[in-house]
Amino acid sequence: MPIDPPLLTAARAVWESLAGVPVTFRPAAQGPQVVLSPASGLCPPGWAGVVAVGGAVIATVPEEAWAAPVRDALAPLSAGAAVDPATVRRVLPVAELLGPAALAYLDAARFRPVGDGPPAVVPLPARHAAVEELERESGAQDADEADLGRITSPAFVVLDGETVVAAAGYRRWAGGAAHIGVLTRPGHRGRGLARATGSAAAAHALAAGLLPQWRARIPASRRVAAALGFAELGAQLSVRLRRPSR
Repeated sequence: MPIDPPLLTAARAVWESLAGVPVTFRPAAQGPQVVLSPASGLCPPGWAGVVAVGGAVIATVPEEAWAAPVRDALAPLSAGAAVDPATVRRVLPVAELLGPAALAYLDAARFRPVGDGPPAVVPLPARHAAVEELERESGAQDADEADLGRITSPAFVVLDGETVVAAAGYRRWAGGAAHIGVLTRPGHRGRGLARATGSAAAAHALAAGLLPQWRARIPASRRVAAALGFAELGAQLSVRLRRPSR
């Protein structure tokens, strides 16, 4: 199914809003727009952020001195190459990279929800003690990836007795996005729990008139998003640039 142009426009609007300053995804032939934005939401503070959506690229830099070098480095690259770590390391003085994270989006026409029945998914308050315990038991790396500690929606969970074995929810972002996070307890993975809880979170976001966004770095998470009907439209890469030695 071809990508609905309004879905692409909405996805781009999310990242244009997060840039913190006016910026636009221009046609690929015009090259990426690189802007100065010390408070950019495309990356951690002090880093450069590069986002490709639908074959177009925007980037933010924390200091004016980096604008021209980053613009010159990204200009000849395709959108895919601009968020490829190996390529970016060749064209920029990279000290550290985060990502890339694939960016996928969902509209109601594409949604393939998980039907009623096992596993049963129930809502809990976002900061319920059982959800916090799931984060602790899952380990810091997986908990940070899911980021359930900052969701603004209810937590949609699967229970084994009183223990939460999987949970999903979303945090409302600028641009009307519902940024979904999913976490499954080790030992319960591979049973469809991420898909079930993610489906509940996505349905809640769509009902609220939001744009469900699924950002993932690991293949298993990307497969869950695809199974629910999310369309992968681009990727995000954060770059800490190395200052010249004196």
